[in-house]
Amino acid sequence: MRRIVIAIGTTLTGLALLFSWPTSLNRLAVGSTTGSTGTTSGTGTAAAGTGTTTGTTGTTGTTTGTTTGTATATTASGTFTGTAASTRYGNVQVRITVANGVVTASEAIDYPNSNGHDQQINAYAIPILNQEATASSSAKIAMVSGATYTSDGYVQSLQSALDQAGI
Repeated sequence: MRRIVIAIGTTLTGLALLFSWPTSLNRLAVGSTTGSTGTTSGTGTAAAGTGTTTGTTGTTGTTTGTTTGTATATTASGTFTGTAASTRYGNVQVRITVANGVVTASEAIDYPNSNGHDQQINAYAIPILNQEATASSSAKIAMVSGATYTSDGYVQSLQSALDQAGI
């Protein structure tokens, strides 16, 4: 009887830990701030302009403040091809189409497809990665489970193309 109680307790503890594990869908957004009281002040340069940011972090961890400065919008347009990213199973290369600084299309022009397994994985993963890149207009996209190497290579090549476009 004692062993059953220990086994059930261990199983429930394991499940609680498993379900509390952070995944890519429930992480804090980039730039979220948590912490104690403090003041932040500084000057920074953005990709398309300059500005000064001042603010105060409250005891609840939320940031309040103002941003001043000037910026010009990125108006890059055209087709940009990222450098080929080498992965364990082959190269991945991405081409993006940009209109007025926004990614309107993204496509993988080279990816591993030398065998049936690669073809099966990438037939599923590449359309998802293309859609994510177009929707986010950045290299901060969700990885595709089961296609980790392809996803990593895709993000590297996508970042290269975005850098060429100045986004």
